[in-house]
Amino acid sequence: MGVPVADDRRLFEKLCLEGFQAGLSWLTILRKREGFRAAFRGFDPDAVARFGARDVARLLKDAAIVRHRGKIESTLNNARRARELVEEKGSLAAFFWSFEPAPADRPKRVTRPVLRGMATTPASIALSRDLKRRGWTFVGPTTAYAFMQAMGLVNDHLEGCAVRERAEKARARFSRPR
Repeated sequence: MGVPVADDRRLFEKLCLEGFQAGLSWLTILRKREGFRAAFRGFDPDAVARFGARDVARLLKDAAIVRHRGKIESTLNNARRARELVEEKGSLAAFFWSFEPAPADRPKRVTRPVLRGMATTPASIALSRDLKRRGWTFVGPTTAYAFMQAMGLVNDHLEGCAVRERAEKARARFSRPR
């Protein structure tokens, strides 16, 4: 829905699922979401960071998820990188929310033509670059922007959309993690 999220586990899950979605339909990912949650221990970065070669082999046989070796190995790698980020920044939320664009950097009105031109933004490019510099994978700027939309870092609901106002109110009440 695009309301702000500060829960590290939910943020990690969403970024992982965005990576799995690359090249696929979101419907495919949504239908397998519970399978992903079971396979990846509820997307607990500490638990996933301990996965090894046997787990990769197990996951490659799990029809409840997308069985793509690169994306599975990316999730394990990113869990390890997430732990490092938490050590450095205190939380994933504090890190991700530091990339929230300033209001002046956002469009004055969100319309279909505006959204069509926003597959990436300077903020999503910066987030992607920083994650890649830290060793994360499957986190390109388009993936980063979809993540930012879903987790409420930006509100891209169209003008006049009933959800837009609810998302804006939630953003106004939200305490940004530091």
